[in-house]
Amino acid sequence: MHLFIKTAVFVAISGINLSVIAAQQPLQYEDVFQLEFVSEPQISSDGDQVVFVRNRFDQELDKRIGSLWLSDTKTGQLRPLVSEQADISSPLWSHDGKKLAFISSASGKPQIHIRWMDNGQSGQVSHLPASPSGLSWSPDGKWLAFSMFTPKKAASPVTLPGKPEKNDWAKAPIYIDTMQYRADGRGYLPAGYKHIYLMAAEGGTPIQLTSGDFDHGGEISWQNDSKAFYFSANRQSDKRAQAQNSEVYKLTIADKNLAQVTDRFGPDHSPALSADGKWLAYLGYDDKKLAHQADQLYVKNLQSGEIKALTADLDRAIDGFSWDGDSDALYIQYDDQAQGKIALQPLNGKRKVLVDQVGGGSYSRPYTGGSFTVSEDGDIAYTQMSTQAPAELALWQDGKKKQLTELNKDLQLSRDIGEVEEFWVNSSVDQRKLQSWLILPPNFDKTKKYPLILEIHGGPHTAYGAVFAMELQLMAAQGYVVLYTNPRGSTSYGMEFANLIHHKFPSEDYNDLMDVVDATVAKGFINPDQLFVTGGSGGGLLTSWIVGHTDRFKAAVAVNPVINWFSFVLNADMYNYFSQYWFPGMPWEKPEHYLKHSPISYVGNVKTPTMLMTGESDHRTPISETEQFYQALQLRGIETAMVRIPGASHGIHIRPSNMMAKPAYITYWFNKYKK
Repeated sequence: MHLFIKTAVFVAISGINLSVIAAQQPLQYEDVFQLEFVSEPQISSDGDQVVFVRNRFDQELDKRIGSLWLSDTKTGQLRPLVSEQADISSPLWSHDGKKLAFISSASGKPQIHIRWMDNGQSGQVSHLPASPSGLSWSPDGKWLAFSMFTPKKAASPVTLPGKPEKNDWAKAPIYIDTMQYRADGRGYLPAGYKHIYLMAAEGGTPIQLTSGDFDHGGEISWQNDSKAFYFSANRQSDKRAQAQNSEVYKLTIADKNLAQVTDRFGPDHSPALSADGKWLAYLGYDDKKLAHQADQLYVKNLQSGEIKALTADLDRAIDGFSWDGDSDALYIQYDDQAQGKIALQPLNGKRKVLVDQVGGGSYSRPYTGGSFTVSEDGDIAYTQMSTQAPAELALWQDGKKKQLTELNKDLQLSRDIGEVEEFWVNSSVDQRKLQSWLILPPNFDKTKKYPLILEIHGGPHTAYGAVFAMELQLMAAQGYVVLYTNPRGSTSYGMEFANLIHHKFPSEDYNDLMDVVDATVAKGFINPDQLFVTGGSGGGLLTSWIVGHTDRFKAAVAVNPVINWFSFVLNADMYNYFSQYWFPGMPWEKPEHYLKHSPISYVGNVKTPTMLMTGESDHRTPISETEQFYQALQLRGIETAMVRIPGASHGIHIRPSNMMAKPAYITYWFNKYKK
């Protein structure tokens, strides 16, 4: 069964219906700077207003800029609250709705700001040495709790004598003895840990509440009397080796007493206290060291100690939740078959799906995601997914949905954005159903033959969906049909499907991808002699694997690939996680296993012209992986090129100019071989 998806735009501009206007031209690379999207919606307790971050990309600064906007849920009126050339995030209403806290870098680095809603005044109330996160109001409105990195002095074990007083020697050697010493997007980590602080809401000196050589943070949930709060932390003595084993703790402010609330092997996090104070909800799972393990929703009766697993029968990862006002149910968010949903989950009873099409957290590639927020009366504000534009703000109220923003209607009016067709394919391996999508080029004519680009998602335990994807749309705008799919290993189809590649990635996921390509070619509008393949991260690995197993593709571009599992596990920033959860043993214990699933083992088979692209500051799939494959292909005389992105981490698209460069280089390479 084929389902044709195109998010219809029925928006009147001066009485004109956009759905009947012919677009002027395909998307252009510089249209990256025209994109806007909604993030971090926060609805007021009475449901009358939603504050959200309105994001755009600044062409001069080459970065994302966020401003705070307010939507009136009754009239639909939009107005700016805080607009400045800064990175604004984390808006949060006080419990009485009279103030709004947020984080802004207007002063040069992230600081806490407050806006007083009665008079519209706002100001900076903190002067912190590092970025705050996990901002939380106390119920009485007097305090703000947050987490912040706190440096720890690490004395050098060696002191060299003889340095002349006025002579500059080489910089001192850096001594490292911790397991987690670098992180993608952050580089080499300074010595220290994240701790939770308390600060008066009107500003003042922050008070450090946690201590020890542990990281504390995430969501902070207060008791109603403002005397204690709950949070999560990994305080295991071998915390670096037990990377996933966090617990929920209660901290009493008066004496800084720390009490452990949960106790099991596995992550427990995101605690939230019910309004009546009787139940503590949190996310987590029993860690079985599988490659993919889905967060479930638990509630603990704080009087009896009884723990309930509310979503054990759902077989979907719970991405977020919020208590209802009566403390007898929770709103939960999860992805099901690549679509974000919000359901009402009672403490006792059957859950009910209220909202679908939640998503839009991604804008470069079509990943699922999104967020939501709930008023006291159960009105839900959420980010809405669409194939035709990045996330917009939507509202669910009394069983009805309405879209509150149309931030991209100007782009939709002036550009022909590719239509998206959804279809399903049965895997030749075991007949499992594979959800797939095509992005069609402008002025698509099914009687013609088009070149095809297979674009493979990363993860591998993630999912693509019917979501706007600027990079893929830009490739389609160059005259390509772009195919993407969720092969085995993808999430939102259950634990079993995701773990079909446990300890064997890549394997039959390759067959799934080829089956979907075959089904697409069979539609009749694809030129079978003009097939191309690309993908990033896990998709870059699969791209490299594909060219070692078939020469059906005219050219390939592997972005941020893993080429050699042996070297990857010993170089990636999360090496303590990957080695324990993705493999049956350490590299020196199972070298044959690592090499069996490494594209480098099949480089002798490659005939396909292959470009490789990676950020020079990528610590997740380090550029040394790219260099291995590039040099191996050079030694074999295969047509190859390497594109290095200066300063870029694993998320190449974070700088908008790089989001333009990535599809531009990919289509440049493919155009060379499109004959």
